[in-house]
Amino acid sequence: MITRHRSFLTAILAAPLLLAGCSDEAETADGVAAGEPIPAIAAPAGTAWAETVTVTPEGGYLVGNPEAPIKLVEYASHTCGACAAFAAQGKPALKQQYIPTGVVSFELRNLVRDPIDLTIATLVRCGPKENMQPLADEAWAALNDIFARADANNAQLQASGNLPVEQRFIAIAQATGLIDFFAARGLSADQARTCLADRGKIEAIANASTKQSDELGIQATPTFLLNGSKIDANQWPQLEPLLQRAGAR
Repeated sequence: MITRHRSFLTAILAAPLLLAGCSDEAETADGVAAGEPIPAIAAPAGTAWAETVTVTPEGGYLVGNPEAPIKLVEYASHTCGACAAFAAQGKPALKQQYIPTGVVSFELRNLVRDPIDLTIATLVRCGPKENMQPLADEAWAALNDIFARADANNAQLQASGNLPVEQRFIAIAQATGLIDFFAARGLSADQARTCLADRGKIEAIANASTKQSDELGIQATPTFLLNGSKIDANQWPQLEPLLQRAGAR
C-alpha cells in the first residue's frame, strides 16, 4: 500500500465532522467534438441497457452498455449538495432517455471528501451491484436529513474518532441514522455493520479516490468526464447539450 494513501485514510478517520464542501469550479478539457446522431444499439436478447451494471477496473459502477460510444463518468461525493442536485435533475433523464439506447453509459466514481462520505460510499456498495446507484441517489435525496442528524449527534461523532477502525464507521453510521436509513431500503443492519467493519473494503474506496484524484487532477465535485476528458459542465442543463453534441439523442 502506498504511504500517501494510508495517510489519507488516517486523516479522514481522525476528523468525523470535517465535511469538505463540494465546489462549482472544475478544471476542464477542450470542448466536446460535434458528431452526427448515433443510432440506437440493441441490448442482448432478454436484457435492457438501463438494467445492465458493470463494476469497472477503477472501482466505479457503470450503468448501460459497457461499450457505449459515449461514456459519461461522474466523480462525486456523497456529502456534496451539487452532486445531490445532479442526482435529482440529471439522473432521471439519463436513465429514461439516453442510457436505454445503448449509446450513452453512465459511471459513478467516488471522490471521498470526509468520513460520512466514506461511510455512505461503503454502504451503497454493500449489496448487489445493481443497487449501488439507486441507493446513492436515495442518500443524496436525504442529504439534509443526514446532516441534521450529524449536527444533533456531534458528540457521538467526535467520540467515534477514538474507536478502532473496525468500529469507527459503524459508530458514524449510527450517529447519522444511516444504519436505519439503509435498513429501510433492503440492506439489513447486520449487513451494514459487516461492511462497515471491513477495513480492506474501506481502504480500497479511499485509496482509489486518492489515486484517481491525483492522476486526473480532480479536486471538485461533481466533475464529469466525457469519453475520458474533463468537461466544462457540472449540472444537467449544461451537460445534456454536450451529450447531444457528441451524438446522443
